Amino acid sequence: VTLSADLLFDFILPRFDHMYQSKKNLKIESKGSRYEIGDFVVKIGTVTMSGHYKGILVEVEYLPCAVPALCWTLMREFMQSFMGSCVNPQAPPYIQNRFHDIHAAQDTVQQYVEKFNEFRDGSTYSGAQANAPNS
Repeated sequence: VTLSADLLFDFILPRFDHMYQSKKNLKIESKGSRYEIGDFVVKIGTVTMSGHYKGILVEVEYLPCAVPALCWTLMREFMQSFMGSCVNPQAPPYIQNRFHDIHAAQDTVQQYVEKFNEFRDGSTYSGAQANAPNS
């Protein structure tokens, strides 16, 4: 099979750059430690993207409660006890949209996806945010 193109084909391709951009294959991960403090589980991880440091991610779970509306205030106060005023008083938008629903593992995964996308996009500091309680 022979493939041939017009000599001007090389001049046409740059016109499509805005529509077809190559995606960078950027590996992003969070590695760290897990701590149990009473009924709370705290995971603190260093986020790296393609081996470069991007920030710190803190996940907080309150094991006895699976509905954010029933324990958000307690979780926020717990986070403020060790993270101070950098804790956002409002629940993250993802949690706010499911405030009265039972929190499940797929909700945690979705929050990680959102946070990793913020790191990928180079978003600025968005304040401390917690994972809602786990079931």
